[in-house]
Amino acid sequence: MSKVNIFGGGLAGCEAAFRIASSGIKVDLWEMRPETPSPAHQTGNLAELVCSNSLKSELLNTAQGLLKQEMRTLGSLLLFCADEAKVPAGSALAVDRKIFSELVTQRIIAHPNINLIRKEADTIPDDGITLIATGPLTSEKLSREIADLGGQENLYFFDAIAPSVTAESIDRKYAYKGSRYGKGSDDYYNCPLNKEQYEEFYQNLVEADISEGHSIDKKFFFQSCTPIEIMARRGKDTLRFGPMRPVGLVDPTGDGPAHAVLQLRQEDKAGQIYGLVGFQTRLRWGEQDRIFRLIPALKQADFVRYGVMHRNTYINSPQMLKPALQCKNRENIFFAGQITGVEGYMESAATGIIAGINIVNLLKGKEPLVLSEDTMLGALIQFITSASQENFQPMNANFGLLPPLEKAVKNKAKRYEAYCERALTNIMKYSELFIELL
Repeated sequence: MSKVNIFGGGLAGCEAAFRIASSGIKVDLWEMRPETPSPAHQTGNLAELVCSNSLKSELLNTAQGLLKQEMRTLGSLLLFCADEAKVPAGSALAVDRKIFSELVTQRIIAHPNINLIRKEADTIPDDGITLIATGPLTSEKLSREIADLGGQENLYFFDAIAPSVTAESIDRKYAYKGSRYGKGSDDYYNCPLNKEQYEEFYQNLVEADISEGHSIDKKFFFQSCTPIEIMARRGKDTLRFGPMRPVGLVDPTGDGPAHAVLQLRQEDKAGQIYGLVGFQTRLRWGEQDRIFRLIPALKQADFVRYGVMHRNTYINSPQMLKPALQCKNRENIFFAGQITGVEGYMESAATGIIAGINIVNLLKGKEPLVLSEDTMLGALIQFITSASQENFQPMNANFGLLPPLEKAVKNKAKRYEAYCERALTNIMKYSELFIELL
């Protein structure tokens, strides 16, 4: 049986390697550290957590808690190690980072079917199966290979993300559907502001607390990525002639032309998540929450993602990947982890599990596994492989990704509980496909 190459010994790469190797298939796991250090890592350990030591909530009425429970059902290696390295953190799962990465490294090295290669992988083989899970700091050599694979326009080096909100949290009293100059269908929610509202919003924006984030590689900086707070400092009316221009938008209530308008663009097929158009930002998350709620239609907004700007390599997954995380134009190549456009530790690791399962299925002549969209992991992968190709931006696990319940539940807490119950019932349907790995 063919040997599988896995590029990247991070969270996704380790989950996939362990899954594939435990199915009796040989794996070459390539990790460039410590021979070639990265700007973010401090050790040569596999699955090193470079930012926080928190893996977020374990509560089952949260999106993160649900995702973890699904991963446990699928036999997650990383959550097994996380339980051993756990430190007190209330309802969150937090770990001793050193112990955690050492445990994962020990498990990988000890596996008889895994060959750990401490060398940078810079060429995608033509034959055999390769999984690329090199994360947001993919080397320049491999980035060029990926660009040749999918086209330069489908590889992003600078992550400029605008916030997103759930559709149900948009206050329809202060928003209306419509397109500029009436062209096309009414796909956007338009959120008007009068002169007084705009000036309050503008003043708070230019005085806001900014997070500089990771260093920016100027070589990959695009004018379209300019943070909204930087644009605002060029003059009070800059936004009104830019992303918040009201021209061509007519409020159906007949209140006359707005002073400024924020547009919200649909980000998922089901129309449950909307992004703030042109609102790429470096504002601290608390400031985003406070300032963007000054827009009347967003006063009660449920933010499923805050804006960030940092150096980050990721592919245009809707253009390049099948729902099995398999490359559309080369079926022997798979992707997993942050490079696919998922955000967060557990989201990255979870895609590694699915990629690993589907590589095994491919080698054994079985159909690929595509989880139901009723599950958090299934919905997340559905999003990254079917979102708008023109406006694709990374996403983390959140309830806004899940399809509506058959019977609507108004109470948010009870609605989230119902989402979780439905998802866990659904994920158990797949349990017979998985062997006990740990």
